[in-house]
Amino acid sequence: MAKEEKITLDAEVTEALPDAMFKVRLETNQEILAYVSGKMRKFFIRILPGDRVTIEISPYDMTKGRIIYRY
Repeated sequence: MAKEEKITLDAEVTEALPDAMFKVRLETNQEILAYVSGKMRKFFIRILPGDRVTIEISPYDMTKGRIIYRY
């Protein structure tokens, strides 16, 4: 059985939470919880509320995502 592919969406950061977690609003006005990917932590890429980002969401849990790119 093959793994499901991740869903990639654009979103806007609405709130910064502790431990590099963020609330992001998707294009469908749905709010989910997202965390910063390892490469973004490694290179100290800062994310602030209001930033446009790209997130990956697993098809198994649509309430959490990983921020993979900041515009």
